[in-house]
Amino acid sequence: MHLRHNDLIPDPQNPFSACKLNREQYANVLTEIVKTYKDGFVLAIDNKWGTGKTTFVKMWKQQLENEDFKTLYFNAWENDFEQDILVTVISELKGLLSSTNKATFNKLLDNAVPLTKSLALGLLKTQIEKHVGNDFAKDLLNTASSSILDGLQERIKSYTAQKNGIVEFRKSLEKFASITSKDKPVVFIIDELDRCRPNYAVELLEQIKHLFSVPGIVFVLSIDKIQLGNAVRGLYGSDLIDANEYLRRFIDIEYSIPEPELSVFVEYLYQYFQFDEFFSFKERLNYDRLRKDKSEFIEFASLLFNYNRITLRVQEKIFAHSRLALLQFSSNHFVIPSLFILLVYLKLTKVNIYKGIKDHKYSFQELLDEVESVLPQNIDEDNISMFLYAISRLLKSYNKAKERYEQKPIIEKNKESSELRLLIKSKLDKSENNKELASFCDESRYYNEMDNMSINHLITKIDLTEKIIIN
Repeated sequence: MHLRHNDLIPDPQNPFSACKLNREQYANVLTEIVKTYKDGFVLAIDNKWGTGKTTFVKMWKQQLENEDFKTLYFNAWENDFEQDILVTVISELKGLLSSTNKATFNKLLDNAVPLTKSLALGLLKTQIEKHVGNDFAKDLLNTASSSILDGLQERIKSYTAQKNGIVEFRKSLEKFASITSKDKPVVFIIDELDRCRPNYAVELLEQIKHLFSVPGIVFVLSIDKIQLGNAVRGLYGSDLIDANEYLRRFIDIEYSIPEPELSVFVEYLYQYFQFDEFFSFKERLNYDRLRKDKSEFIEFASLLFNYNRITLRVQEKIFAHSRLALLQFSSNHFVIPSLFILLVYLKLTKVNIYKGIKDHKYSFQELLDEVESVLPQNIDEDNISMFLYAISRLLKSYNKAKERYEQKPIIEKNKESSELRLLIKSKLDKSENNKELASFCDESRYYNEMDNMSINHLITKIDLTEKIIIN
């Protein structure tokens, strides 16, 4: 049984075969864009954190390679400890080395020397040895002239000399790309840029713009533009900076991967984490009231994730934690899937509310207000009942966690008309006088053993404080 969702490794022959979000079609669109604009540009794939960008770009990278594109993948976040971005980025080009472009790569290194931020030849040697190998470092140092050494020690004093150096570097880079990839551009994917230190992220963008943006190279930035914009504002210390306008200087084309059909992903996670080992366990299916748990679990998770637009990464975490918690349930234990998923969601995303429930700090009205504040208000009539049912179970089990003398009624019934009245006010229930939620809270209407269940029955298991049960 899986305890976490592992990164998908693309099949070399069919990279999107394991994609459960039907995203190959979007990769095809991007490939056509790359083919159309061969002279090079900067493409930003802009989606929120946790929406599967990394998996997508790795699958797309493999697809591009299958179509004879030369590609590079660089995880900026894993490398933002490096001090010299120029050397770091050049080092990634080593992945494209072949017998036909080795000489051109050496020339590229030569032209990079006056532009490096390293102030001493020994530091430059260490950097180059680390990234591109000892042989290249020796060749470079053996041919380094005194003027180059002076340039490393004193930096480039003359603006004209620096400008000429940039021109020569770009020429050698363009030639390297042309020899390496011939009639197709090199696709250089930079991932996780928005997670880097602000100064590193901005400097990397500057380097791409001024040094590496040449014909024959397409840069793909896999980013959350909002977070990257925050990094820009953080670096310059002002919320007044127009981050969007700033980033337009570096990005030629923006593309957002359309949001997936979440029910498909939920079904995939259900299978991946092997929930059937619990919900469809033979002994469990002997109990009539437990047979619908599987369908309720999938349906409520799909609705909750869809209405709240929970990222794929958070969905994975909710499912992984839920599966682990279910190991503490016996085959005949009530789970109440909608309430169970709601509580796991609160634990992982709304910690203060979950803790308030766990510590029984809320009155009924406070509890209802807190939970409804994190639920969407635009739930349609076909789906509202499932949310109200989960809330009713939350209220009743929360009440049952108290001593009997402390328990309070949630509804009251008019003796003359037998009409139910909810003693608290729900914003989510749009029915007249909250009649629908009141009906769900009416134990006398369809009483069963679940109505005696304390919320602690679920909390202790969700907190992983009980013994694992092997059914």
